[in-house]
Amino acid sequence: MKKVEILNTLQIEQKLNRLAYEIYEHTVDEKEIMLAAIDGNGYLVAKKLHDVLKKVANYKITLGKISLDKKNPLAKKPVTDFTDKDYKNKTVILVDDVLNSGKTLIYAVQLFLNQPIKKLHTVVLVDRSHTQYPVKADFVGLSLSTTLQEHIIADFSVKEKETVYLE
Repeated sequence: MKKVEILNTLQIEQKLNRLAYEIYEHTVDEKEIMLAAIDGNGYLVAKKLHDVLKKVANYKITLGKISLDKKNPLAKKPVTDFTDKDYKNKTVILVDDVLNSGKTLIYAVQLFLNQPIKKLHTVVLVDRSHTQYPVKADFVGLSLSTTLQEHIIADFSVKEKETVYLE
């Protein structure tokens, strides 16, 4: 199947800048927020958002990683590189690269459901609009309707040559 570029490096940067400002608009009164990212490309997106937010926001931003089995999330418990104190009574922004079925986000959201957090928002670079779970992204870089056979791939493997393509 042929790859079709959807977003180039500049467009990704523009989307992430806009997303960072949207997040800041909704969290401007906070003293501290946490960006909790899905390991892999979600974490790379979160690092880029973190860099922009540091320039515009006047609050503390904690960046954390959630590692889980994306294909079989019930196989083992998710692992985080942050502790409860990093997010308790704070606004948490859950970050991933592409929202496909919603499975990854919904299992990551479970980490915070029985915890005393202020707010929970979700952000994705690309939303495919094919969710099979009751989850949505609050902040979206690009909404794109695709067929179920098509896949969205975010490729961050080469610095300053990041791309998102349809396959």
